[in-house]
Amino acid sequence: MRSTDHLFVIAYDVRDPRRWRRLFRVMNGRGEWLQLSVFQARLSRRGLVELKAAVSAVIRHDEDHVLILDLGPADDVKPRVVSLGKAFVPVARAPIIV
Repeated sequence: MRSTDHLFVIAYDVRDPRRWRRLFRVMNGRGEWLQLSVFQARLSRRGLVELKAAVSAVIRHDEDHVLILDLGPADDVKPRVVSLGKAFVPVARAPIIV
């Protein structure tokens, strides 16, 4: 069965350090950290809606900026990324053992 998840890159510029830390915690629970204010996440439609709601609850819409880039279906995406230094590896679906 094919997944309907999409791969997203989320980048943000938040002016207040307290809001930045809160947003970092929100993102850290939903995606994989790439750089200071950049995450990648594999999300379903529902996951994207939940992420947007969680981000909106943290940021100040008149001061902060969040970009959510949809790279396409996660199982089919072949990102053309130039990565200097550490390699860029797209988030893969993996089983979770509890």
